[in-house]
Amino acid sequence: MIYRQTALLLVALAVLAALAGLAAGAAAGWAFFAISVSAILAWHVRHLARLERWLADPVPGKVPEGQGIWDEVLAALHRLERDAARREKELGNALAHMRRAVQALPDGVVILDRRNHIEWFNRTAEAQLQLDVRTDLGQNIANLVREPAFIEYLDSPRDEAVRITRAPSLALSLQLISFGQAQKMLLSRDVTQAERVDTMRRDFVANVSHELRTPLTVLVGFLETIHNLKLDPQRQRDYLGMMQEQASRMQRIIEDLLTLSSLDSAPPAAADKRIAVAPLLQRLKADAEALSSGKHTIRTQIESPSDLLGMETELASAFGNLVSNAIRYTPAGGTVTLAWREGEDGARFSVEDTGIGIEAEHIPRLTERFYRVDRSRSRETGGTGLGLAIAKHALARHDATLEVESQPGKGSRFSARFPARRLAAKNLTV
Repeated sequence: MIYRQTALLLVALAVLAALAGLAAGAAAGWAFFAISVSAILAWHVRHLARLERWLADPVPGKVPEGQGIWDEVLAALHRLERDAARREKELGNALAHMRRAVQALPDGVVILDRRNHIEWFNRTAEAQLQLDVRTDLGQNIANLVREPAFIEYLDSPRDEAVRITRAPSLALSLQLISFGQAQKMLLSRDVTQAERVDTMRRDFVANVSHELRTPLTVLVGFLETIHNLKLDPQRQRDYLGMMQEQASRMQRIIEDLLTLSSLDSAPPAAADKRIAVAPLLQRLKADAEALSSGKHTIRTQIESPSDLLGMETELASAFGNLVSNAIRYTPAGGTVTLAWREGEDGARFSVEDTGIGIEAEHIPRLTERFYRVDRSRSRETGGTGLGLAIAKHALARHDATLEVESQPGKGSRFSARFPARRLAAKNLTV
């Protein structure tokens, strides 16, 4: 409305100027009219020129000022420019926030254009796919991830993901998702641990089936023999004794499995119960001597032990498994040493033997359920294959870790390390 009012005012002024000129004479009137119109046009041209110069180089916040109708026009343009700057800032902040969120994802994210050229990727994708933000932006992803399975998947995407291996110990699941205008998002997920757990699950099911099938086969065989044959009393007693031995073996396996199950689902052990370490180690030494039957030398090295905080039954079981393993796998005449040492960072209980030792390749898997370095020898010694798994879980509930050092033919040392927070003040009454 104000624009029309201003325009009408300018025309009225020009007409008044012309009428005033006509009163003085026709020629003078037209001259006044022409001068007025020219002045008005010049005024508009000047504002148009200033606006054109700004549009050629639109510096934010530098919209030119005007007068009259141009003041309203340029003020409106200034408001539009200011609102656009505000929206651009908000959009930039939203984009930065989105990128920070994507950077925090545990999965890799790569943005691709329609020709599979890389537009952006987060740090996880950089590490998993071995990309370099300095050189790989704009590159075709097929030139950087050259696994045949991925190239085939890139050419003909499908709903399910594709699995590739980027390093000897790194398995990745890759999936393409279309979005926007012909853009694609490549998601990468590290499935190494998931596959390892799945392998362990399958091995566990196979192993427990095998461990229970063996004694069951023996039991069934002896039962059929006793049922079908007339045996003398002594032979029957022998068979019944072997059956009882196999039944006891199955019972030990089931009890260990139940123990593991309870440890898996249990919360961290309470830290309000004191465990007197010195008497516990003395009991462990007595148990070791009974199991050894005089075939080994059992030693202890105890340095003024503090009390431990936790569940005595669980730690006694964990320590006992370490001691029994040392006895079982140390030839007659060898030495088994039980040691307790303390320092500023906590305490360590260790069982060191002079036994057969363990190859380095087996050490990372020793605490897996039913994992055995030598299956036949383990069964001969009466082990269930679950002792070290129980020890590891029981120690974990007490914030402790199990460490293994071994050399084939020289012996092994199994150590349970406890943090300082699991030690109580020295109990002077012990």
